[in-house]
Amino acid sequence: MALPTSSVITLHINGERHTLPVDHRTTLLDALRERLDLTGTKKGCDQGQCGACTVLVDGRRTVACLQLAVAAEGRKVTTIEGVADGDRLHPVQQAFLDLDGYQCGYCTPGQICSAIGVLAEHAAGWPSAASADVRPAAGPPPLTPDEIRERMSGNLCRCAAYPSIVEAVTRAAESGPAARTDTGPESKEPAA
Repeated sequence: MALPTSSVITLHINGERHTLPVDHRTTLLDALRERLDLTGTKKGCDQGQCGACTVLVDGRRTVACLQLAVAAEGRKVTTIEGVADGDRLHPVQQAFLDLDGYQCGYCTPGQICSAIGVLAEHAAGWPSAASADVRPAAGPPPLTPDEIRERMSGNLCRCAAYPSIVEAVTRAAESGPAARTDTGPESKEPAA
């Protein structure tokens, strides 16, 4: 007896419920773009190496090309389309716009989603490979340009807008908690 190769799943994306049949091999990226017409999330390398498809799943950065859609069932997914509050841009979006944190714009949705995750992780005290003191008692490390570059290193920009991206993340961090609300990690503990 053959096991089924498809299921009907319910995805919670940008505050809306979407029920759709999917093949079990369908990635979250393909479900977003091809089934739900949420094309802001970009397909780059399709191997999890460029970050163009970065979305937030339960507030954590995820490369959607490596996440199966069935594994996202029941989880809160935020794409670039769900980051703004109506007509009011998210502080990270506004900083990218103000400081030219983009050039061609292809990687920008993934960069913005990743930056929101970075700010939430930093605020929760999560260290990075660039953090000088990784002890929990040390608290969040200073959000220096080196710290931002390390945390954003999974997102490539073929136009090399990196200096402006670092400036934009710095400015968004300075805007306070609004840059991290409702999209960052729910817990202060990284998932095992």
